Amino acid sequence: MRKAGNEQSRPPVKRRLKTKPVLVVLGILLAGNLLWFTLWATKDGGSAAEGSEQVASVGKTSITREDWMAAMESQYGRETLRELVNRSVMEAAAKKYGIRVSDGEIDLELALLRSEGEGTSDAFGETDGSLREQVKSRLILEKVLTKDVIVEDGDIKRYYKENEALYDVKSAYRASVIVLPDQEEAEKALKELDNGSSFGVLARERSIDAASASLGGDIGYVGESSENIDPAIVKAAEGMKEGDIAGPVTLADGTVAVIQVSGVYKGRSFKFDEVKDQIRRELALEQLTQSVTPEAFWNEFDAQWFYGDE
Repeated sequence: MRKAGNEQSRPPVKRRLKTKPVLVVLGILLAGNLLWFTLWATKDGGSAAEGSEQVASVGKTSITREDWMAAMESQYGRETLRELVNRSVMEAAAKKYGIRVSDGEIDLELALLRSEGEGTSDAFGETDGSLREQVKSRLILEKVLTKDVIVEDGDIKRYYKENEALYDVKSAYRASVIVLPDQEEAEKALKELDNGSSFGVLARERSIDAASASLGGDIGYVGESSENIDPAIVKAAEGMKEGDIAGPVTLADGTVAVIQVSGVYKGRSFKFDEVKDQIRRELALEQLTQSVTPEAFWNEFDAQWFYGDE
């Protein structure tokens, strides 16, 4: 088990980009919806016996697979299909307007996302691939909207100089926590982990922090700029390696946490030439009088869906 050393100070950012990536909710929604879509898509292809298969029961009352999938369709169906249509519409727009999104551009957006402590949750089995696709679709939309907007080179350089610290992205750590009432309970949890217990399962069973417990303890990426994470968690996570477990760590409210790091993003500094296109796009977006969503392009690319007119 390892704990980090001294925290490094980060210069204040004078102005934040108006359209900074905030994909936490989108990532979780997409992943949950895609899970639902996979199950729903198999409904008609399965046999009647599979549809009536019991997936749960309460006393003598059965809940069938058909009941389960119908409930998921009601809750997630519309937004799942919307996301899939929007992604296809953006791909069509990219081809029509000759727009390309490079891996480097996606990497930059993800780095800025992690630097804000806005990492996504694996609660619904989200993958890095699905998150990258989300970022790619958003970048295509932004490039279409700003392709004819003029931004002076001087404004781009000035913004970079004023906000250079924003592009000095520090290391971020994908962390999970088990929050317990006292040191004794934390020691018991550590012992169970040493004996092979699953961190995620233990977090769901034992953690008194309901929000993270429901996600198997996952709190996303943490680092120097994490504003809503207890500083003791950030300090403990910094410097840990993937798979490390640390604790007990006393938190500000007197509770005690056990921490696991499941992934490490190594920080880096982005130079002007690497971010000038992103700054130009962000400044161009600020000139637009109203926000535009992918749905605005549905008619242009003859997009139709099960739910009728959008």
